[in-house]
Amino acid sequence: MTVPGSFSASLSPAERAAHGRKARNRAPRSAHGWYEAAQDRPDPVGLIEGQSATRLSEMVPIRYGRMLESPFRFYRGAAAVMASDLAPLPGTGLTVQLCGDAHLLNFRLLASPERHLVFDINDFDETLPGPFEWDVKRLAASFAIAGRANGFSAAEQNDAVGTCVRTYRRRMRELAGMRILDIWYAQDDADHLRELLASSQNREGARRADEAAARARTRTHLQAFKKLTRVTADGRRITPDPPLITPLRDLMEDPATEEKALHEVMDTYARSLSSERRHLLRRYHVVDVARKVVGVGSVGTRCWIVLLLGRDDDDPLLLQAKEAQESVLSPYSGGDRWENQGRRVVAGQRLIQTTSDILLGWTHAVGLDGRPRDFYVRQLRDWKGIARPETMDPGLLRLFAQVCGACLARAHARSGDPIAIAAYLGGSDRFERALTLFAQSYADQNEQDHEALGAAVRAGRVRAESA
Repeated sequence: MTVPGSFSASLSPAERAAHGRKARNRAPRSAHGWYEAAQDRPDPVGLIEGQSATRLSEMVPIRYGRMLESPFRFYRGAAAVMASDLAPLPGTGLTVQLCGDAHLLNFRLLASPERHLVFDINDFDETLPGPFEWDVKRLAASFAIAGRANGFSAAEQNDAVGTCVRTYRRRMRELAGMRILDIWYAQDDADHLRELLASSQNREGARRADEAAARARTRTHLQAFKKLTRVTADGRRITPDPPLITPLRDLMEDPATEEKALHEVMDTYARSLSSERRHLLRRYHVVDVARKVVGVGSVGTRCWIVLLLGRDDDDPLLLQAKEAQESVLSPYSGGDRWENQGRRVVAGQRLIQTTSDILLGWTHAVGLDGRPRDFYVRQLRDWKGIARPETMDPGLLRLFAQVCGACLARAHARSGDPIAIAAYLGGSDRFERALTLFAQSYADQNEQDHEALGAAVRAGRVRAESA
């Protein structure tokens, strides 16, 4: 594993700060302030089709259908397009472990192993080392696009974007003054978020935060168990809902082959866990597996839900095994050099998140098509609270931008050099003013790309379905 980092531990804080300021020679802060498509820009629909070539062909039209629903949904599925657009731009060279897909819906409430509710990043399919500003730009643009979807004025959109980037800059400056272990232990819990909202004198925001926390605590594996399974003559099984949920038994004709494949997946996954967690996993046995369609950008990748039972039918464990393909950042970062893409995702998640799922692991297995594939595995649902930007007014979107910006800075400081990044950003508002311009211009580009996908569907180049 290659750990990102743009400094030597032997350098003094003053030398690290000088390194950060020197990065302005490569990429002045004002250089981040606009996006204009180059004449040789790759066809965005072609990039998306390239991803689809490695996915389940019968699911690809569902992916396109979801991306066509709105420019914001298109943006969620177009991380590969944005990676291609960011790579040629002037870069700081200040490396962190990137999320790789840091749009606002990939920040949410999660359960820590200690059963505390924390706010953190929750999607690492594209994680790789890279320049910190790639994540900041993707997050900033997502707020402009979400604001447009809500019909907010340009000033209201800019307020959210500027707040996000300004909070990132200020949090990074705060982290730059902290001890290394204090950075590593830092987290944003639900109580802190509520205090932030209360201090803003936004009563509606505080009320919504309480509701979100309460709702997240109900989104447990037991709730998912009741929703996704039913009692059959053969015992508790996953409820079919094709094409979104299709039991493995309906996809494989040979039960022996099915059983062999299951044992291979679970055995290799168990070896990726620490010894005490392997012991925990051995207390459960697999009773059913189904293929599940998830998200927008992930539609078409192989994703399985695994039902395990412990003491009895009321003691379930639901796991999600999600295919991990090469990161969209890989072509622009010198390659990822990982022998297992699931392990890449898990390693990146553990480096970025303050607390990760205790059953997070990876595996390698032969798929139904006979080809070997990489997967990462985690609990299907564990106290997850997902933002709903479509219900937010401008004030709430601005507050959400604030917590996302702070969270991203904390995540980047764990792997990168907060002193160098803080020195690069400086004490003025130059960086946030530049990214506000970038976010608006990229939101324009995103709308054009969304329309290009619609035109491709109308021309019969690709097919879209609703599901």
